[in-house]
Amino acid sequence: MQIPFEPQLFGYNINIHLVLEYLAFFVAFRYYVFLRKHSSDVISSNNRLSIILGAALGALIGARLIGFLENPMITFSQENIIQLLNTKTIMGGLFGGLLGVEFSKKRIGETKSSGDLFTFPIILGIFIGRVGCFLSGVNEFTYGKETCFFMGMDLGDGDLRHPTSLYELVFLILLFFGLKYIKKNKNLKSGDLFKWFMIFYFGFRFFIEFLKPNVFYVFGLSTIQILCIICWLYYYKTLRNLNSS
Repeated sequence: MQIPFEPQLFGYNINIHLVLEYLAFFVAFRYYVFLRKHSSDVISSNNRLSIILGAALGALIGARLIGFLENPMITFSQENIIQLLNTKTIMGGLFGGLLGVEFSKKRIGETKSSGDLFTFPIILGIFIGRVGCFLSGVNEFTYGKETCFFMGMDLGDGDLRHPTSLYELVFLILLFFGLKYIKKNKNLKSGDLFKWFMIFYFGFRFFIEFLKPNVFYVFGLSTIQILCIICWLYYYKTLRNLNSS
């Protein structure tokens, strides 16, 4: 199979990344519905719906904002503006969704933790989306730097590059089953599962960013890496409790 993978249907090229992106949303939501149906959700249906809407709006804003901040020095033109409007990142979506949830819960007066039920559907959705990124090769800005490492792959431009999307797929599998094990064998408080997902995933993304041809604007860090640090600070109490336990 050649990468970028561009299947054809009725003579038209199919954007495999876009197809898998929509599939990721659909499958992740159906998985969430399945988990909620087979669990004792302490949050009412109306409040849960408000939380989901808050998460969706926050994710939309966060994904676009962080996507823009990844290229803050871009020259403004009609073509570049259209490109920026289409730029988005899962990292901004996750953190923006988190803030959207917290805002919605304050508005409706919900005090119970709501993130655990979203944890595994989010991981599954990211996994499906990353398959699309990998198959898109250099057509999506998720590829790695040129390398002589044995894992180097030709992602469509003739150079051997770190297949960072493939690295992330392996990590997501380990994270999924690792969190399943923790949930089953550890006495977690409500909300802790989602917190640890965010800490682990943002930790992985902080280090994997060094393998990408990013622009490092501040303190030698990319916009995504700065967001990772902000996330760790947000969950400072969780990390502090781990060190004190």
